Amino acid sequence: MSAGDTAWLLVSAALVLFMTIGLAFFYGGLETERNVLDMLAMNFFTIALVTILWALLGFTLAFGPDVGHGFIGNLHYFALNNMGGAWPGTHVPKLAFMAFQMMFAIITPALVTGAIAGRMKFSAWIAFCVAWSLVVYPIIAHWVFDPEGWIYRLGARDFAGGTVVHASAGAAALVLVLVLGPRSREAAANYPTRSVPFVLLGAGILWFGWFGFNSGSALGANALAANAFTVTQLAAASACLGWALLEKMFTGRATVIGMATGVVVGLATVTPASGYVGAVPALIIGLVASVVCFGATRFATRFARFDDTFGVTAVHGAGGCLGMLLLGLFAHYSLNPSGLTSSTNGHINGLFFGDPSFLWHQVIAVAAVVGYTVAVTYLVVVLVKATIGLRVSESVQEQVGLGAAFAATQSVARKESQ
Repeated sequence: MSAGDTAWLLVSAALVLFMTIGLAFFYGGLETERNVLDMLAMNFFTIALVTILWALLGFTLAFGPDVGHGFIGNLHYFALNNMGGAWPGTHVPKLAFMAFQMMFAIITPALVTGAIAGRMKFSAWIAFCVAWSLVVYPIIAHWVFDPEGWIYRLGARDFAGGTVVHASAGAAALVLVLVLGPRSREAAANYPTRSVPFVLLGAGILWFGWFGFNSGSALGANALAANAFTVTQLAAASACLGWALLEKMFTGRATVIGMATGVVVGLATVTPASGYVGAVPALIIGLVASVVCFGATRFATRFARFDDTFGVTAVHGAGGCLGMLLLGLFAHYSLNPSGLTSSTNGHINGLFFGDPSFLWHQVIAVAAVVGYTVAVTYLVVVLVKATIGLRVSESVQEQVGLGAAFAATQSVARKESQ
């Protein structure tokens, strides 16, 4: 095992965990005052909840030896049994790999909270998060990330989670938004952004942590990690500038929130490609991402019943899918020979470098992950709705706010401590 590779992976895991805190600040800044504590609690509680689920069952379903046909892993690593030695194909301990992947499992459902802000019960979120983290996330992680998964063996590639994290979060957000329905007109109309500095702080933490997200996926301190680090920065900067320019063209002014959103768009879109493309393709990916996701955001606002509060579907869903498809154009074997070698030992390249079949495999991967996520998420949401219910009442949405319970608890705690 390598001390340097292990240290880098553990630091990367911590960076990805920090991203969820950044996400809480990002969404909390966009939230209205009456709901901000609920949003912070949803993200923070997700960290603790998914940690336990991943350690007990999620990791082994995602990365345990395949039970057949590349669909799901077995219980070999149940409750973190059999975790001695190095992870296959790496120079890092199995526990380090498990911890790094745990942080991906945590942030993926956390991303969804931005779509349901202002109207979902906290108890319903807990029930949804538990079920989704067991029957959706580990399954698609096995398909895409595990070399025995059927999508990986097909020849599709996703370096750090374009489908597993972003497309799946966007698809889950889509289902929740449609089943929950929109906020009441009064609640939606009275929804001012609480704190632009919090939004920018959250975006900055996400940008910082994303280097662990993408570079850490190299699973070592090496040239591949350096490439992923570089293209991550380039795509984020390109998308930030692109979004600002589009805002100026279509609304007459560029905003700080818009620039922060552009950064997140660029980061999400380059994620699946970060270990397989070079600098110039990364700049193009960021620019294309800003155009497509900006358009998707404006298009979504035309539908009154589609109330994705903070645009999770348009930013993460569209961005993750787009990144997978652009990878199908720009991937180059020379940048990552081990990652771009097929199950038959052939070289994998993007369409622009002579391999049209790779783009087709990327399309299949996106369709499969989004289709499975939509179908199973719908079943989970319907079950939660039928048992404990999904929505808070309109009076809570419009007057009291979802953060009232947490505010009351804090008030009591302060009085008791005095």
